[in-house]
Amino acid sequence: MPAMELLLTKSDHKILSMLSDGKRILQVHAEPEQTKEDKIFVGDIYVGKVRNVVKNINAAFVEFAKGQMGYLSLADKVVPLHTAGGRGDDRVLIGDEIIVQVKREALKTKPPALSGAIDITGRYVVLTIGKKGCNISKKIRDKAVRSRLLEILGEYEDPGYLLIARTNSAGVAEETLRKEIEALLKRYEKISQQGIYRQPFQCLEQAPPTYLADIRDGYAEQIERIVTDDEQLYTQAETYLREYSPQEQDKLVHWDLKDGKLDAVYNVTRTIEHALMPKVWLKSGAYLVIQPTEALISIDVNTGKAVSKKKDVQKTFAKINLEAAGEIAVQMRLRNLSGIILVDFIDLEDKEDQKKLMECLRQEVRKDPVQTTVVDMTKLGLVEITRKKGRKSLYEQIKEIETKQSERQGERIDAG
Repeated sequence: MPAMELLLTKSDHKILSMLSDGKRILQVHAEPEQTKEDKIFVGDIYVGKVRNVVKNINAAFVEFAKGQMGYLSLADKVVPLHTAGGRGDDRVLIGDEIIVQVKREALKTKPPALSGAIDITGRYVVLTIGKKGCNISKKIRDKAVRSRLLEILGEYEDPGYLLIARTNSAGVAEETLRKEIEALLKRYEKISQQGIYRQPFQCLEQAPPTYLADIRDGYAEQIERIVTDDEQLYTQAETYLREYSPQEQDKLVHWDLKDGKLDAVYNVTRTIEHALMPKVWLKSGAYLVIQPTEALISIDVNTGKAVSKKKDVQKTFAKINLEAAGEIAVQMRLRNLSGIILVDFIDLEDKEDQKKLMECLRQEVRKDPVQTTVVDMTKLGLVEITRKKGRKSLYEQIKEIETKQSERQGERIDAG
């Protein structure tokens, strides 16, 4: 597996956090260049007030920040922490004051998704309030490693929370793991013992901005360098690493302009420009057309110039589809496409070719850290993929930043 680099830079009032394998940028997160107070981040923890309970959809609408409503599903049967003086049963009723966490950003017309299962996330372990037990990431398959991790986590087991060892905990020293668990427990005590006495709409814990969360969530064994060409971002990353991951401090590098501009060396601007376009050219001369709609995302594979003067057309189709499968996995991650994704591959007559295509696609999406499932090929030859929703798509992230920037410029003109 190639060593990864996490790139942090600023561009046109945006902070960009990008993962690169040295050959190409694999993922991009964009956020406005602003103070933390200006934005609600996934992972923020609030004292919310239940404004409505809708039984037919088994959900509640909770005002968690002043004037900001969120959607709380009651289907997972997690009992949220109630503030002091609240009822001792497991119901969620109008007027209840409960502790909730933002799990998903507002998407189009949908409000932010909230949960009563509070995740306190470390680099190697996640502590979840509202559930119990000990779990190990499914991506850790070595039985000896799983057994070792379960033994360590078991020493801290408590009915008040669930402990989950993340994928990158596999090769971590026991002392490092224990220190992190103990730090998570302190944060748990602060939320569960002090948070219940706080007033509604107060933020109990702020998640780090995206570019710092990407430092935390990057796999330690994969990320070789954290590179930034911005003095302020360097200072913030240095402070964050010193406090939360001191063993990774030596990976932080301030980009030297003698090596050229970071944007030019890593092809940042061009990568983002292409990631916002519907058409993606493949090396063979074929191309993809990616079109997000309200309900789903469609990806169409076209032969383009790839079939010119080819005799065995079906063999050519099979090769194009395999090439397209690899690029589709890359584009889903790069553009942060989520939800239901339908892919219209070029029709294949040979069942064996269809089987190879599906297996290739499954292998490619396994590289994606976001949960992605290749469901099946329909009778019409469409391949259905689901990718877990979390952050907005790259297009929506950048569009939102540009819209806010235009609004601010308009306000300045009006004020002048």
